[in-house]
Amino acid sequence: MNPILTKAFTAGAAINPYRIVQFGSADTTVIQATSSTDAALGIANSLGAQSGDRVDVCLVGIADCELGGAVTRGALVTADANGKAVAAAPGASVNARIVGVAMVSGVSGDIGTILINPTQIQG
Repeated sequence: MNPILTKAFTAGAAINPYRIVQFGSADTTVIQATSSTDAALGIANSLGAQSGDRVDVCLVGIADCELGGAVTRGALVTADANGKAVAAAPGASVNARIVGVAMVSGVSGDIGTILINPTQIQG
């Protein structure tokens, strides 16, 4: 990992380690992302958090993230239903929120590195 900006948030629900997160119901909370359309913000640290606990989130830099499927280095990645990184492949007219770019290739269950660069693409 090469985090440049890590910020502490409050977990609005349980967050597993190395998962993509989005804002929760309040400005200072985050929850685990559950869809490619969720507004991905960054990646939770290796500890994760229980609801109400502090969680550090990498917002800028390179972060470790659990992969939810086959990912090729250079691919734009988004969140799957479990907050894991998967290659972005939005359907026609669907907006997908991207958390960043895969720095390594891997398969489901691997911990890969992601260059954080939140953006949006349309299929």
